[in-house]
Amino acid sequence: MKNLFVAAAAVAVFGSSAFAEAQKYTLDSSHSQIVFSYNHLGYSTTYGMFSGFEGEIMFDIDAPASSSVIVSMPVMSIFTGWEQRDGHFMSGDFFGASEGDMITFASTGIEVTGDDTALITGDLEMNGVTKSVVLDAKMNQVGDHPMANKPWVGFDATTTLVRSEFNLGAFAPFIGDEVQVMISIEAAGES
Repeated sequence: MKNLFVAAAAVAVFGSSAFAEAQKYTLDSSHSQIVFSYNHLGYSTTYGMFSGFEGEIMFDIDAPASSSVIVSMPVMSIFTGWEQRDGHFMSGDFFGASEGDMITFASTGIEVTGDDTALITGDLEMNGVTKSVVLDAKMNQVGDHPMANKPWVGFDATTTLVRSEFNLGAFAPFIGDEVQVMISIEAAGES
């Protein structure tokens, strides 16, 4: 999922004529989040998030389709607001996670769909399974960060994952197998 967020950053390729060639952007971990939600037994929607992202975007305004994104995040960065649930997600019922286990995303293609939108396809590796996923991404803003004094981009993206496809299907279908993913990231260019 972490890679999913990085992939969203690739959307920066749209709508800016400020760049003449590919530019490297590094994810701002303090302002990048992945929020997920799923149906709990039909009674409620449960939310959680991942943080601790690392990644980079190579953005080419003249050839957006050749831009790229790679992202990773620690599985154990999950936070749902209830410690026992977080622990259950790390157990053998779900991730069976250990310190250092990562979720990664690497883009394989970008289809520009509008002035500030794109579909970013990439390989998501999670829980030992790699699947192609598509992020529906929107660039929020590109420009100079007023405090950091360097180029900056921000995006939002969404996708839907089927958790059982990643060997995370415990208690499905009672607990929803489809997981809605919302990504919001910022990335810093080089000065």
